[in-house]
Amino acid sequence: MDKSMLGDLGSLPEEDQMRMSAMIDQIQIRDSLRMYNSLVEKCFTDCVDSFKRKSLDKQEETCIKRCAEKFLKHSMRVGMRFAELNQGAPTPD
Repeated sequence: MDKSMLGDLGSLPEEDQMRMSAMIDQIQIRDSLRMYNSLVEKCFTDCVDSFKRKSLDKQEETCIKRCAEKFLKHSMRVGMRFAELNQGAPTPD
């Protein structure tokens, strides 16, 4: 976990800091799993049409790769935008 996320919590007792750190770690894990599940659900729904084989055909595989790339690029951009706004940085748009 990034210690800068604790901000002004340095004034708290170490036990409380540890508790807060553990809670932030749990939230980050939950958010990562939520993002992964959203990615899988969206790309599967958009790209997989049939269950004739246990493996993806070439068209489905290409669609899944493109979908995953777009989803991850979008998520990274949103994260960067939130960081910019959080820091009060001027934005180009």
